[in-house]
Amino acid sequence: MDEDGNLQISNSNYNGEEEEDPENNTLNQPLLKRHRTLSSTPLALVGAKVSHIESLDYEINENDLFKHDWRSRSKTQVFQYIFLKWTLACLVGLFTGLIATLINLAVENIAGYKLLAVGYYIGQDRFWTGLMIFTGANLGLTLVATVLVVYFAPTAAGPGIPEIKAYLNGIDTPNMFGFTTMMVKIVGSIGAVAAGLDLGKEGPLVHIGSCIASLLGQGGPDNHRIKWRWLRYFNNDRDRRDLITCGSASGVCAAFRSPVGGVLFALEEVATWWRSALLWRTFFSTAVVVVVLRAFIEICNSGKCGLFGSGGLIMFDVSHVEVRYHAADIIPVTLIGVFGGILGSLYNHLLHKVLRLYNLINQKGKIHKVLLSLSVSLFTSVCLYGLPFLAECKPCNPSIDETCPTNGRSGNFKQFNCPNGYYNDLATLLLTTNDDAVRNIFSSNTPNEFGMVSLWIFFGLYCILGLITFGIATPSGLFLPIILMGSAYGRMLGTAMGSYTNIDQGLYAVLGAASLMAGSMRMTVSLCVIFLELTNNLLLLPITMFVLLIAKTVGDSFNLSIYEIILHLKGLPFLEANPEPWMRNLTVGELNDAKPPVVTLNGVEKVANIVDVLRNTTHNAFPVLDGADQTTGTELHGLILRAHLVKVLKKRWFLNEKRRTEEWEVREKFTPVELAEREDNFDDVAITSSEMQLYVDLHPLTNTTPYTVVQSMSVAKALVLFRSVGLRHLLVVPKIQASGMCPVIGILTRQDLRAYNILQAFPHLDKHKSGKAR
Repeated sequence: MDEDGNLQISNSNYNGEEEEDPENNTLNQPLLKRHRTLSSTPLALVGAKVSHIESLDYEINENDLFKHDWRSRSKTQVFQYIFLKWTLACLVGLFTGLIATLINLAVENIAGYKLLAVGYYIGQDRFWTGLMIFTGANLGLTLVATVLVVYFAPTAAGPGIPEIKAYLNGIDTPNMFGFTTMMVKIVGSIGAVAAGLDLGKEGPLVHIGSCIASLLGQGGPDNHRIKWRWLRYFNNDRDRRDLITCGSASGVCAAFRSPVGGVLFALEEVATWWRSALLWRTFFSTAVVVVVLRAFIEICNSGKCGLFGSGGLIMFDVSHVEVRYHAADIIPVTLIGVFGGILGSLYNHLLHKVLRLYNLINQKGKIHKVLLSLSVSLFTSVCLYGLPFLAECKPCNPSIDETCPTNGRSGNFKQFNCPNGYYNDLATLLLTTNDDAVRNIFSSNTPNEFGMVSLWIFFGLYCILGLITFGIATPSGLFLPIILMGSAYGRMLGTAMGSYTNIDQGLYAVLGAASLMAGSMRMTVSLCVIFLELTNNLLLLPITMFVLLIAKTVGDSFNLSIYEIILHLKGLPFLEANPEPWMRNLTVGELNDAKPPVVTLNGVEKVANIVDVLRNTTHNAFPVLDGADQTTGTELHGLILRAHLVKVLKKRWFLNEKRRTEEWEVREKFTPVELAEREDNFDDVAITSSEMQLYVDLHPLTNTTPYTVVQSMSVAKALVLFRSVGLRHLLVVPKIQASGMCPVIGILTRQDLRAYNILQAFPHLDKHKSGKAR
């Protein structure tokens, strides 16, 4: 249980107190007594169902056992620890690269054979047969992906990036990085993407990389862990956090073949805590991914990958395009950035509404989730197959070397229903895989390839599909749908500009995709590098930077990024980097007064008292105090975790008399590896009545260096400290230390520092809300 659970108890405790006259409050008393206490819940919507969440212990627990273990480590053990860190970083990159290659090959071959069969019947003018095969294959693939997610791993739905952000922020979402989740994510991504749904495999690849990192760090799945003694070094949340950071960067690198972009994505978008050593290991992981991808590209170029061909593992190469732009081009480039910010924020707003609607549908049961996914798949298939009939046939350009027309899996000039010598430009964009659609719309030196009507139809369709597809019970990524929408309006603007600009229409499509991603996801640096590595053209750097900055600025003026919106919808208590301005006007002492009195334990405590505290509270940690006489005062010895108290009771580490133990006594009973394991199932502990009268020495297991803040500190400053260090508990100590006075007045946790929860107890702080009330 998370310590945040005490907030649930606070309501019941407060309701039982005597009502005080509000007019009797002095200026020294906090105004919160006029309102209800802090209220929140450690429950969140994870995997489309309500789950109990828990905070992570990123802080080093410096108790006596840890200090002894740290002092007694030899140089060999230190070398083992460092060597294993780099080995695991290498393995994360290796396995992520292999799985990304597997997913790409599977998607291209499954979708390729499907499209070849459809093309065969289209070539014979058997359009209804082609529609039935196309729709039936897509429904079957969607059904496989949805059933796996709904019945085996609900946490595999969606991209997984918001949950990774939450984990690296200090929130443990249940079953998010398990083996079952990873396998369903892999198979489900293959099925959903091959089914032609408007979603990508890039977001799921980030989640898959994080799952690989988590499983390697803990030695395998929960039920079949490897009990290798070297892995004991990583049996803690802190090192697991570093590994998952490497995994997320490797996933982005595998998705876009962008090693530097992957590192910057982890730094800018998902990681809350960063240091230089982690930067090196993350970069090493992405370098391994690139080596694996390059090896398989060489193999595929030799024709050994079936229908995969020489596409290049999601590489949209425009390096051969001569990038020319002048001062007059600043106007269309600025327009792309402004449109990207506006459309990105509008997309976020509408997607928020759709996700709330889907949540209501998903709550009705598993069968409704399956039917929703199949309905979206049916609508998508009919649109992709039927809309090309609205486009006019265009004559092939004899000056282009590429085959025209084609009716196979790929190609920029699909014949579809057109006579020989003509092609259907809309079928070129719709009746293909998403990756090929991006390659086609990014194609350069083809100014008249796509008509304006076809681009409008393509843009409108993918705006609709982008809204209704994300949120169904399948693994789905947001990168590719946004790239498709952005590239469409970018190419439309390039077509409209005509001869008034020197920039190629394919580059307009690249800039449009970048601007819409910045307008929706609000990334800048990492996105810029990803697009440079993606397109392999360094000359795009100046205008790409300009477009991204404009799009993000415009988008920020309307709403939050799409990942932050999803975090709020799921109810995950994510702590933002910047505190609210009104938090400067509130002290942690006033905030702490909104909570019930802190529960403390003595350094040598009776077993009965420990059992009573564990049974009647859900706190995750308790201050340990020493001494209570008038001469020496009370000393704050430290903070002890609930898991360690449960471990003590399970191991029956009891004393017959009230005394402090020797250092060797605790080392005989416990090891640092045992204390790193989470063990909070108090229901399994059975204590006899005679054992209730015995004692426990809590000193050796207590973290003697907890983070503390004085009660006069502002909430804004405390929030910055809490988030930056990655804390789970923050002790509040009195400003005046007097004899006979308790040295700790409260504990603040993640839920206590969330703006929404604070405003429930302090509504007068929200000027906007107060103005509405007036």
